[in-house]
Amino acid sequence: MPTHTTGRISYADWQENPAGPQEPLPRLARASVTNTFTGGIEAAPTTCEYTIVYGTEKTGTFTGLELLSGRLDGREGSFVLEERGSFEADGSVRCSFEVVPGTGTGELTGLRGTGTFTYRPGETPFPYSFAYDLD
Repeated sequence: MPTHTTGRISYADWQENPAGPQEPLPRLARASVTNTFTGGIEAAPTTCEYTIVYGTEKTGTFTGLELLSGRLDGREGSFVLEERGSFEADGSVRCSFEVVPGTGTGELTGLRGTGTFTYRPGETPFPYSFAYDLD
């Protein structure tokens, strides 16, 4: 049975750059992001790279990979999350993520898990939930 943990995420840096033609829509962008996880996952700073598709000027989808190094419920190590989500015109963001198989190190070797977060404008830091198993 998976272990469930929760916490909060705050982002410290967001560097976005165009990728390819910017007119007409849809258009692509890349973003390099630095986050901090607190709670069940303690990781700061993280390294995150997103590819973003803007369907309109204010809505779209994204995929990305995020490297977390720190602790998960007191166990030390690193792992990578594969993330997929969407953002709406009101600024809200919804994301689901999964541990990339084989990326757990240290006491997190064999980590498997999935989670979600939802960001609402003005909510900083914002909550995440994560369910995981360790081999």
